[in-house]
Amino acid sequence: MSHTDVLKAAGLTEAELKGGSMAVNSPIDGAEVAKVRETAAAEMPKIIARSQEAFRAWRQVPAPRRGELVRLLGEELRSAKAELGAVVTLEAGKITSEGLGEVQEMIDICDFAVGLSRQIYGLTIASERPGHRMMETWHPLGPCAIITAFNFPVAVYAWNAALALVCGDPVIWKPSEKTPLTALATQKIMDRALKRFGDAPEGLCQLVIGGPAIGEALVNSKDVPIVSATGSTRMGGIVGPKVSARWGRPILELGGNNAMIVAPSADLDMAVRAIVFSAVGTAGQRCTSLRRLIAHNSVKDELVAKLTKAYATLPVGDPRAQGTLVGPLIDVAAKDRMQAMLGQAASEGGAVHGGKVVTAGVPGGAYVAPAIVEMPSQTDTVRTETFAPILYVLGYDTLEEAIAIQNDVPQGLSSCIFTLNMREAESFLSAAGSDCGIANVNIGPSGAEIGGAFGGEKETGGGRESGSDAWRGYMRRQTNTINYSDALPLAQGVKFDI
Repeated sequence: MSHTDVLKAAGLTEAELKGGSMAVNSPIDGAEVAKVRETAAAEMPKIIARSQEAFRAWRQVPAPRRGELVRLLGEELRSAKAELGAVVTLEAGKITSEGLGEVQEMIDICDFAVGLSRQIYGLTIASERPGHRMMETWHPLGPCAIITAFNFPVAVYAWNAALALVCGDPVIWKPSEKTPLTALATQKIMDRALKRFGDAPEGLCQLVIGGPAIGEALVNSKDVPIVSATGSTRMGGIVGPKVSARWGRPILELGGNNAMIVAPSADLDMAVRAIVFSAVGTAGQRCTSLRRLIAHNSVKDELVAKLTKAYATLPVGDPRAQGTLVGPLIDVAAKDRMQAMLGQAASEGGAVHGGKVVTAGVPGGAYVAPAIVEMPSQTDTVRTETFAPILYVLGYDTLEEAIAIQNDVPQGLSSCIFTLNMREAESFLSAAGSDCGIANVNIGPSGAEIGGAFGGEKETGGGRESGSDAWRGYMRRQTNTINYSDALPLAQGVKFDI
């Protein structure tokens, strides 16, 4: 299918794809595929006010009824999975199975949120005062801004929107300037779910498209109590303080510099499979991509030899073609940065395997061969997250040394160890082990399931989205005490008789 056919199949009209000021280029071939209209900054106060008005109605809808909307959204996504997945491939450059997998992730979080809509539980708490009962309840907080990045253009939106909606919060979505078409296509799917739902308030789910001015309006507005922002640490360093300064709630999902420790007892063949997917999947453009391999010195050379052989066979090319495993980087700037970082690593003593720019057999765009770089130590270059398929390899002698190397980076998102030694596995998962929000054993750092809370520590931002109790980030907690006696005892034995 041509780019035009893909967009038409997703329901995007010629009027939506032309006449705007924001150019959209496909990383597949670098071609301009659309010029979409941007939301006027002057319109943002009205959009936010509409969301506030929707909140006043939506918060009074019973949570299971709110869950019905998300159930319908999941149904619509199932029907449109192939078409939306193709737009993800076109606009983000993901191979076909990853584009479809991202839509499946949207479906999965809808399923999770539907169940959650009947499980927004609070506690009943023992009171120290006779004739009193304590409990906590959870209430909707207000409009939730969702600012997403190009690498997961629709899944992260769904993580937030599905939870926010069942929690009683309207959503305002600002997608990356690099991927507005997936957002337009997703909004059409949402609109179909809203129509089937029947009585949702106007302005419950809004989409805004534009650059920094649109994001700033959401970040700075006191009428947007929740801002969930996914992107670079630099971006989070701006957004987080601004939202906190106005007493809002930031949910930040920022950079990752994820490591795998390979112990002497590891199943090396299984480790190789995990390393290759984690390091080169999505062309290394996942926040959970494997960027550092910390291998025991007794197995390091054998492991690098196996990886170098595996990397040499990886099909790089058009992500739509059957058999392709490595698609393009998002743009030429990403390619140039990768080449610059490989040059820096070499100047620091790194031995570079692969990493060349690929021009033969590709339709254009920014294609590169994944790189393995054996480093003498963990330099500043290694500590810097580069959104590209670069895997730095370091050696270690003791587990304590390996964990120290892993934790010695500014980011703290995902981590893993390959070992058949129970003591090593449990040590890695202990308080003295990995300092990341995600820690795995005998599985790579990439490809998290929606059932667990997703997020990390340090410069990753501390936010949590998706599963477990991440829903609490979209609600406010209220502690209630009910006195059903005919007395008024004070807590802590205080006497205040009048």
